[in-house]
Amino acid sequence: MFFENSQCLVCLREVGWCPVCKGIHALLPHGDGTYTCANSDCQAHLMKCHNYAVHDVCNRMIAVQQAEQTIATHDKLCDYCRFNETIPDLSVEGNLAKWYQLEVAKRRLLFTLDLLKLPYGTKAEGFELPLSFDFKADIEPSSRAWRNTGGGEKVYTGHANGKITINIREADSVEREKLRVNMGETHRTLIGHFRHEIGHYYWQLLVQNRDEEAFISLFGDHKNPTYSEALNQYYKNGPKPAWWEQYISAYATMHPWEDFAETWGAYLDMVSVLNTAENAYLLTYDSEEQGSKNFDTMIANYLQIGIKVNEVNRAMGLMDILPEIFTQPVLEKLKYIHRLIRKARFMLAKPILSRYTI
Repeated sequence: MFFENSQCLVCLREVGWCPVCKGIHALLPHGDGTYTCANSDCQAHLMKCHNYAVHDVCNRMIAVQQAEQTIATHDKLCDYCRFNETIPDLSVEGNLAKWYQLEVAKRRLLFTLDLLKLPYGTKAEGFELPLSFDFKADIEPSSRAWRNTGGGEKVYTGHANGKITINIREADSVEREKLRVNMGETHRTLIGHFRHEIGHYYWQLLVQNRDEEAFISLFGDHKNPTYSEALNQYYKNGPKPAWWEQYISAYATMHPWEDFAETWGAYLDMVSVLNTAENAYLLTYDSEEQGSKNFDTMIANYLQIGIKVNEVNRAMGLMDILPEIFTQPVLEKLKYIHRLIRKARFMLAKPILSRYTI
């Protein structure tokens, strides 16, 4: 099974993520819209997330007992879909397929946050900085209007006070590649957008008014110059010379907030790759022992995987999976994020069911 599977391609059974035993397993139907988890050690009574049952863009299940506590069928969303505030307009051709790609990337993001035991929550839960997602498209003025009266809207991918907005154009692989080339980026992926924007979310949640002095000592003063001034300067003059000596990416040179978000995204890349490598038996260490590994060991394992897979990708004419250069200044920033995540577990309370720790 792959993380995205909703069906086994061998036996053709439906599968789903069971919230009780925390894994993707076959679903045994009861004929009434509910299922039993086929994991013999679990056998939980489950139902599909509404976005799985109706739109097939999710593959997560809900425990029936939990689902019965909600009022209406359309409220029966899984633990990840409940963070959506705006979904694409499904009356537009192609938007359902784009939404599916967005949900796959979002599930990988939230899975990694749970893996790290990072706090996050919704407004309904009374969480300090509620997390939510808007998946929206640009609104073009009608071409049939006899005169152009405006009415267009440009959607910018970004974060603002807990809301992460993704322009669904990023789910179009052709458009995304055009943007990647035009902006001179090494990688441009949907999951990369999510990991970057959640970095802004955690800066506001964990750094702002809590750890700004330590942040400034590594990333620089986020108040001088202002963000708008730094943005204008970056798009006028480009990245700083020899940026790779101090930064994880060219865009990280734009402003300390972007440096943090880019570095945060690189850290989540590392954690996700290491977790996948562990489950695919690509690294030679004990699964239970990994929880006690320190930052230096994580970096060493990540480089071990990266160098090997880079060479495999090059043999196939594909881009490197690990394009970054980990200079000492970059490593210090990654260590800061490593420490910040460890502290976050005690700063804000959120129940997490995960065996993996760092």
